[in-house]
Amino acid sequence: MPYRRLPNTDNARLRALKVAAKKGKELPPFKLAFSQSTYARIGLFINNFEKAMAHYKAAYNNQVERNKEYQAVYKKARLYLSHFIQVLNMAIVRGELPDKVRETYGMDIDERKLPDITLDKDLMEWGKKIITGETERISKGHPPITNPTIAVVKVRFENFVDMYNRQRILRQNTLRAQGELENLRKTADDIILNTWNEVEETFKDLPDDERRERAKEYGLVYIYRKNEIKGLQLLERELADFMPK
Repeated sequence: MPYRRLPNTDNARLRALKVAAKKGKELPPFKLAFSQSTYARIGLFINNFEKAMAHYKAAYNNQVERNKEYQAVYKKARLYLSHFIQVLNMAIVRGELPDKVRETYGMDIDERKLPDITLDKDLMEWGKKIITGETERISKGHPPITNPTIAVVKVRFENFVDMYNRQRILRQNTLRAQGELENLRKTADDIILNTWNEVEETFKDLPDDERRERAKEYGLVYIYRKNEIKGLQLLERELADFMPK
């Protein structure tokens, strides 16, 4: 016996609601397999649900699309910052700068490795430290580090910060739209369940096959279990053996 399966995706939910709404428009109340109160509830809800789906999709797509630009800016900022630190360390190795100068940039005196700036938050932290340190050192009359200069690093870093803040807002917009959609899903599921229950109740006295066929016209979905599918396939093969070749 196949079982009824409720929608488990937003598109499937919307499709079920639209099928029911279409039936409500096509048939007079006395022929409709669900109540007028349910039909009214579907009509009041369906547009809000569809708009919420569109809003979430637009917010998500916008975030994904802008993320490509963000990644490019992020990689540039990380590249210039790492190059600056490498030049700093090479100047120390050559004896042009003392080891203790690393403290100016928030680094340990003996740390020759590049700080880990893979994550956004780490790049943000070290970008601020390096720019502040070099600005302070130059203000004291020391010659600036070049190739790249801190001015170039700063431009790249500020571009990254600007894009980071924009992307954070886009993420917040997506999460807000997702939350609104998730809240509406509960109502959608409740309306669909109620509608389908009423439809099945209307056709309950019909033979099983006819009851399911009539219910399917209202968007109800019936699924065969694996053992039932195998049984049907076996039956089809057995019937085929009796068919004339």
